[in-house]
Amino acid sequence: MEADSSQTPIRSLTETIFVLFLRVVALSCLWFGLQYWALLVGYSQNGLGRFDLLSAPWRVAATGLAVVFPVAALGLWVAGSWGPVMWLLAAGGQMLMFTVWPEIFGRNTLAVTMHSVVFVVFVVFRLALWLEGRHKQERITVDLP
Repeated sequence: MEADSSQTPIRSLTETIFVLFLRVVALSCLWFGLQYWALLVGYSQNGLGRFDLLSAPWRVAATGLAVVFPVAALGLWVAGSWGPVMWLLAAGGQMLMFTVWPEIFGRNTLAVTMHSVVFVVFVVFRLALWLEGRHKQERITVDLP
């Protein structure tokens, strides 16, 4: 089977750096997911965070995040459109845990700060890519008789 086009389009520097950024965020999401799985199966915290020993709010939050973070990591790694959406769900859930309900989940200012920085950088990248695409469209002109 032959490809439709003999040449694949070359990614711009902004697109390449954006994909690299998404992959770094994907690795951090995988790390968060592994931390939650280690908590739930009793591997971390000397087994004190096993699923059966957790309170109900922690059971719900840790179980959800243990699933959503690795799915977000996969979506970000392949640069799928659903990856940032899954990351937003996972990061938003974790930020809610540590900012809205600190009396239940405690405070984790590092995670909240990291997610906030990633969100801002993501928005800046999307804006830069939008402007780059708009600039490319301005250069393309079709002169029809």
